[in-house]
Amino acid sequence: MTAGSENRSSRFREWSQSLGIGLAMVTLATSLIAVPLSGTEQLNLADGQVTAWIMTIYTFPCVLGIVLTLYFRQPLLLTGNIFVLIFIVSLQGRLPFGELAGASMVAGVAVVAITALGLAGHLAQLIPEPVVIGLLAGSTLPFVAGVFSVMGSEPAVIGVAFLAFVLGRKYLDSRVPPIFLALVLGIASAAILGKFGTAGWASEPSLPVLTPLVFTWNAILTATPVMVVLIVLQSNVPSLIFLRGEQYRPPARVLGYVSGLGTMASSFLGPAGLSLSLPATAIVAGPDAGPHRYRHRAVVLAYAIFLAMTPLAAYAADVAGVLPLELLVAIAGLAVIGVLAMALKRISSGPLTFGPLVAFAVAVSDLSMLGLGPYFWSLVFGVGVSWTLEREAIMEVRAQARELST
Repeated sequence: MTAGSENRSSRFREWSQSLGIGLAMVTLATSLIAVPLSGTEQLNLADGQVTAWIMTIYTFPCVLGIVLTLYFRQPLLLTGNIFVLIFIVSLQGRLPFGELAGASMVAGVAVVAITALGLAGHLAQLIPEPVVIGLLAGSTLPFVAGVFSVMGSEPAVIGVAFLAFVLGRKYLDSRVPPIFLALVLGIASAAILGKFGTAGWASEPSLPVLTPLVFTWNAILTATPVMVVLIVLQSNVPSLIFLRGEQYRPPARVLGYVSGLGTMASSFLGPAGLSLSLPATAIVAGPDAGPHRYRHRAVVLAYAIFLAMTPLAAYAADVAGVLPLELLVAIAGLAVIGVLAMALKRISSGPLTFGPLVAFAVAVSDLSMLGLGPYFWSLVFGVGVSWTLEREAIMEVRAQARELST
């Protein structure tokens, strides 16, 4: 084999790896659309608001992320934060969409301030991340339980989706995201069994509309602290650490500002924190993505595909109206099983235990005091219990926080 043919073969392998990782990211992220779509009815969203929200989650991060990735030549995958989306939908309409958008705006301002002042480590000291993980587990549990709640009403459709997810995870996990397989086969079984809704497709696409921001203390106290911690401590900081471990030099301060300003700007389209994603970063920046200097290609390819798919966002509301709600609920639950497993493992393995468990219990309760719901009190009680009973463990978390902020 000549040197020229070897070079061509090497370039082909490199691009094949990048394309494979990029397509894997697209299929996985596309499947996660079931999370926001499953909450559109409870949030009472107009079709144009659904379009705008989907663009906030997918299109807006791509526009910012592709610029950063090409400029720094590093795999910097910005997304609509899936943990924030889970949290928003788990509120089950207790806060109006406009108030959630207002809380998202305040969260963006807070992220910018934290970045400017270098306060990520101090935030981790004040609100230990394991307590937030406990809250996240509590907010995720109803999604997973919902898979089996709706299985009774649609056993064939949900059964096929669940079986596809389990078998896909066992046999195809390295090649096809199991949640994508569950979505495709669930839709196919719904079509075969005539379970599609009768709303039909709109004759014209639903253009995005802005959501007026509403600022209320209830929404700001309930949603903003959770959003900030999920963006900064649950997503950005661990992703930066992973990138450094892979011998990259990510622009931490720039990414912090982009997260905050991006969250602020996108709030007019809908609440969805803009951030890096640790699971996605591990895929696109890890060894499977190819040679170190070319791994950013997978991110660029994924961004390009999503940008090309942007016009489809105008039909997102039709998807929510045509697909059986039970299927959307089930796919959303299957999509976050991994999040629940991660959260439960974290809150049971320490160094903090009691505070996160209390946060988990309060989050799954119906507690309401002083006009504030369980998620606000989940943080209050979780943090309070940890500071009362687990001060030594908090010192460990503080040491980790100092490490993360350097």
